[in-house]
Amino acid sequence: MNDWTLSYDRFEPEQEGLREALCTLGNGKFATRGAAEESEADDIHYPGTYMAGGYNRLKTEIAGRTIENEDLVNFPNWLHLTFRPAGGDWLNLLGSKILDYRQELDLRQGVLRRTFRVSDRQGRETSLTCRRIVHMGTPHFGAIEWVLRPENWSGGIEIRSGLDGRVVNANVARYRQLANTHLVALTAEQFDSDSIMLVVETNQSHIRVAEAARTRVYRSDHPIEIERKLLEEDDRYIAQELAFQIDQGEEIKVEKIVAFFTSRDNAISEPAIAAAEAIARAPRFRDLLQTHVLSWSHLWNRCDLALEGDVHTQMVLRLHIFHLLQTVSPHSVDRDVGVPARGLHGEAYRGHIFWDELFIFPFLNFRLPEITRALLLYRFRRLPEARHMAKEAGFRGAMYPWQSGSSGREETQVMHLNPKSGRWIPDNTHLQWHVNSAIAHNIWRYYETTADREFMSVYGSIMLLEIARFWASTAKWNPDRGRYEIRGTMGPDEFHDRYPWSDKPGIDNNAYTNVMASWVLRRARDVLDVVGEERASEIRELIGLTNEELQSWDDISRKLFVPFHDGIISQFEGYERLEEFDWEGYRKKYGDIHRLDRILEAEGDTVNRYKASKQADALMLFYLFSSEELRDLFTHLGYPFESESIPPTINYYLQRTSDGSTLSRVVHSWVLARTDRAKAWALLKRALESDIADIQGGTTQEGIHLGAMAGTVDIVQRGQIGLEIRGDLFRVNPCLAEDLKGLRLRLRYRGEWLDMEIQEGRMTLTIPERWSGADHIVVRNERFPVKPGTRLELRCSRESGGLRPISGQGEPGSTPS
Repeated sequence: MNDWTLSYDRFEPEQEGLREALCTLGNGKFATRGAAEESEADDIHYPGTYMAGGYNRLKTEIAGRTIENEDLVNFPNWLHLTFRPAGGDWLNLLGSKILDYRQELDLRQGVLRRTFRVSDRQGRETSLTCRRIVHMGTPHFGAIEWVLRPENWSGGIEIRSGLDGRVVNANVARYRQLANTHLVALTAEQFDSDSIMLVVETNQSHIRVAEAARTRVYRSDHPIEIERKLLEEDDRYIAQELAFQIDQGEEIKVEKIVAFFTSRDNAISEPAIAAAEAIARAPRFRDLLQTHVLSWSHLWNRCDLALEGDVHTQMVLRLHIFHLLQTVSPHSVDRDVGVPARGLHGEAYRGHIFWDELFIFPFLNFRLPEITRALLLYRFRRLPEARHMAKEAGFRGAMYPWQSGSSGREETQVMHLNPKSGRWIPDNTHLQWHVNSAIAHNIWRYYETTADREFMSVYGSIMLLEIARFWASTAKWNPDRGRYEIRGTMGPDEFHDRYPWSDKPGIDNNAYTNVMASWVLRRARDVLDVVGEERASEIRELIGLTNEELQSWDDISRKLFVPFHDGIISQFEGYERLEEFDWEGYRKKYGDIHRLDRILEAEGDTVNRYKASKQADALMLFYLFSSEELRDLFTHLGYPFESESIPPTINYYLQRTSDGSTLSRVVHSWVLARTDRAKAWALLKRALESDIADIQGGTTQEGIHLGAMAGTVDIVQRGQIGLEIRGDLFRVNPCLAEDLKGLRLRLRYRGEWLDMEIQEGRMTLTIPERWSGADHIVVRNERFPVKPGTRLELRCSRESGGLRPISGQGEPGSTPS
């Protein structure tokens, strides 16, 4: 097995949807699923091309209501490329005898390869090697290279190369009852002998997209004269058919270069003009490939996490990093985009932005913090809409939506389809106000890692303060308890959207929500200290923040109610009144019960009756905070908290969670890392399989689970290195899993790169010449001095389940580039 390659050794039609998602190529601007070039959307294949931020809204009549949904649009299919021997059938693997087949996704180079040999109905054997890229360096280019060889025949051959705008959003079966035609065709034309153009526009958001394609054929690396015929079915489809002669055993190279421009692009006059100019100037495939591979090499130099001892885990980790970098890349920095929960890989969740940054930013903060900054600016630009939402809901401050898209309004669907019952039921997940705390947490952790005071001064501080104001306005005083309460919300669990004894949506005093609200309110004074006295005065004047309001925030942060039962944190008030669920019986009956909510609704029951969670909820506190931080949080709230209470709390909720979300295993892996490292590593390896093995009920074909992908990488760096940034302290606590022999990675801390290597018995940390970070690094609670331009080496031994520093010294070392 190659730890840089995802490979498949046979064609399996039933697996094509999954492979198309996993073999998606992208560059942060646009991405294209790994569908075969010759395929069209059907029960097996789904070509899809998605643009970051490319949303459109449509209305549909459902269950007697008019609902509006905003979708990430499927733009024209630029892949369309096929062939046939003259007079034969167009390439179709389902209708051919497949003699050999191999598909590879080269993660190091960002290249998708297919190599196969087929025999048609006349027994003519043809071998074909396909390579495809979506250019990481020049984000407007996609390119395909075919090397075609007739094995036992000679004669005429025809190549068809097209741009297909006859596409709709139909990747997700349960959305197909909704309006899904987003594109209006504007132009389909041939503008040069070898080049065609298709221009479309979204019918509500009016995003104009131009795709220009140039197709050339080479023999012995020289272009050949061929007969071309133009095909135009209507304004939505255009293609050229290329006809020429070929001899047995002769290799012919077909190159299709495509330029993708939109009306949202910078530094252009108009998309069609820009696309035509780019194609006219475009080099050959081999030259594009060279610069593309160079761009990926630069990214991997920053972002690789190299393991020794487990080849499969290494490959999957790289696959996860690869898809993260294809969704958000350096090209995201100057674009107004967020992080779609399912990447740019399919249409699940309609391409919306949830809270997944919470799991994605820890990886980016230490390698590409400029991307984190840009993605946080997506939230800042939507601050006016968040303020409006808070006001409309009767609150103050900024209330960000659970699902966000183009404008920052709430995009959560009003109704959703249960595919098990066929019924449309109300969707109350907009009550997940905890997304606001996630945004505030992301702002603060970004600052801790980067010390980007300018960002905090201009953008982050105002967002965090307005979120604090929102939480203060949601908290209502209960004189009987002598506590503030937050009622009518939903926690991360998502199963429980009301009490079984109530018709009113929402539950009360979700522990995670309330503790996080307290944490946000406490950060208010911290953020004012960060920006400095003069800027703090300006901000307070801008948003009307008085001393009295700050004092009330402090009071609320100390007196928010947190429910407990039987010595553990209750997921929400009243949780202990719910019934226990028959987990064993339902697993025997249904097998896969990840989506227990759908199963029970189809039975006429409701998951709201039971102590059953979709994913980690109360345990999210243990994911985000160390035991020391939790003790501080609960002490501030006036509740006793002992670290001894952590294991029973973890075990209690692990037994009552269906893991209906891929994020759940990521969280559970980390919270177990403190008490049961073997089980934590096993859970992490299970989380690594979520998409590559499609263990979430066949949903990966609708888009990858980007938060879980990034979360697994973060858990490796946190769990194996023990990496934490708290205030000005850089902490590590290395402890390799039993089946790992070593780990190497690079980290960017406050503008400078550190190289870290861990082997059994040794940790090496190379400090750059321009080091301006902390003068000490904390390793397992012992402080070690660090000096610029030195190498810190610590000899370690495995004791008490962890690695403990025995000795260390700084030596002059090479400075990382």
